Amino acid sequence: LCPLSLPVSVHLSEMHLTPWGRAICYAFAAIFLLFANVGAEDPYRFFTWNVTYGDIYPLGVRQQGILINGQFPGPDIYSVTNNNLIINVYNSLPEPFLLSWNGVQQRRNSYEDGVYGTTCPIPPGKNFTYIMQVKDQIGSFYYFPSLAFHKAAGGFGGIRILSRPLIPVPFANPADDYTVLIGDWYKTNHTILKAILDRGKKLHFPDGILINGLGPNGATFTVEQGKTYRLRISNVGLQSSLNFRIQGHMMKLVEVEGTHTVQTSYESLDVHVGQSYSVLVTADQPAQDYYIAVSTRFSDQVLNTTAILHYSNSAKPVSGPPPLGPTPAVGWSMNQARSIRTNLTASGPRPNPQGSYHYGLINITRSIKLVSSAAQVNGKQRYAVNSVSFVPADTPLKLADYFKIGGVFRVGSIPDSPTGSQMYLDTAVMGADFRAFVEIVFENRERIIQSWHLDGYSFFVVGMNGGLWTPASRKQYNLQDAVSRSTTQVYPNSWTAIYIALDNVGMWNLRSEFWARQYLGQQFYLRVYSPVESIRDEYPIPKNALLCGRASGRSTRPV
Repeated sequence: LCPLSLPVSVHLSEMHLTPWGRAICYAFAAIFLLFANVGAEDPYRFFTWNVTYGDIYPLGVRQQGILINGQFPGPDIYSVTNNNLIINVYNSLPEPFLLSWNGVQQRRNSYEDGVYGTTCPIPPGKNFTYIMQVKDQIGSFYYFPSLAFHKAAGGFGGIRILSRPLIPVPFANPADDYTVLIGDWYKTNHTILKAILDRGKKLHFPDGILINGLGPNGATFTVEQGKTYRLRISNVGLQSSLNFRIQGHMMKLVEVEGTHTVQTSYESLDVHVGQSYSVLVTADQPAQDYYIAVSTRFSDQVLNTTAILHYSNSAKPVSGPPPLGPTPAVGWSMNQARSIRTNLTASGPRPNPQGSYHYGLINITRSIKLVSSAAQVNGKQRYAVNSVSFVPADTPLKLADYFKIGGVFRVGSIPDSPTGSQMYLDTAVMGADFRAFVEIVFENRERIIQSWHLDGYSFFVVGMNGGLWTPASRKQYNLQDAVSRSTTQVYPNSWTAIYIALDNVGMWNLRSEFWARQYLGQQFYLRVYSPVESIRDEYPIPKNALLCGRASGRSTRPV
């Protein structure tokens, strides 16, 4: 039995591998790749993960956490542009489980996206092997559990995609490269949080902030005096925008979610929920320890935590108060966001400069306005986009689409712009044409900051400002060097506009990264469709795809 190459899920109790048997399995897995949805000419990397519950104490009280191979947070994924990742996930939880890959575009392959609209959950006691390629990507991302409210229990970890050896990178190799996962956290077990939401109630404000799964002063990053280090900072939390800063040190921003940026130095950096940044930090201060400080932004209650930047030849521990955060004024944060721009002369995943794609010269073929809202539906708290509060179907939408199963969803069940109608429940799917060039405006009429993510894509953040968006707002757009990323913030009573080239066929989740809002309906699926059913546009369904709901009992395709 070779679990890495199984076309179907297996029970954990069936695995009894000798070292010789494991070697045979890896060889067989290599052969298996020749028939999989990945390029056999590109290198591949194998990962075998066991997902379990375990006791964790991040804020000093015992909680039920989700561990991957016994780790909280989970292990990092190291990869290089175009690598094929074969990630075999064994679900040892007593309930279904899925992992999704925030920012990994799954080119032509939304089946592997790991959200319920595309992928059947891994049943308890069984496994599933994700087969995906980090095609034409570089940068800093993360993975997380997408079902139920598992994200509040852990199961997340960093993803780094390095440039290929012959592709120039616009900065010298750092002395080391650290993953820094920051996020708000509840002391309450995720099962209780989920039950509160299922009853139609709101969650209280989080209890604290974690840095790499640890509470105040729990995490330490060791540096050598005079050397420069890369920190890959991702906000893996549930709702809070966070400010990140290091006592006595400047941070040079070099990359945002796969885009090399203009190298601007900051004293502190706002990282909104779901976002990832890479900064360079030089250990150019006297040899001692320094605070790394993280605090919530734009919230009535302010949470703070700290970690330690430890010089290897440190002569004294941290001293003085941790550095204070910036002004709470929205304008400061918005100006910082506008200052983050694409480095047009740097190479991306390919050797050609990032500025060679002139997005500002392309005509918009469609304009979409998305307005969020909160309301009660049938006496329960719900959240919506353009008045539609998403409810999952009984079958993953991508499978229903592939097998042409009627009655699961309706394309066009969410409008392109707000209608002003009362909130209602539906399995919201918006249709879009392959190769269209689309403008999306996120309009936030609420007092909270919001964060939005689109799977399968990077988009250009061309503008943001206060008030309501109008067609005249386009005069403010940055059509030269806007940053390309997959998650953007929308400030309170403000708008953010993005441009997207819809060049990736599939079923793609567009969601609020405020996780309780996402869970209670603030999401929908963008169905990017090509009438030509060709492997050039989209891979066929994976041979090992799990089938559930009304797709149960059907066959994928012959080996």
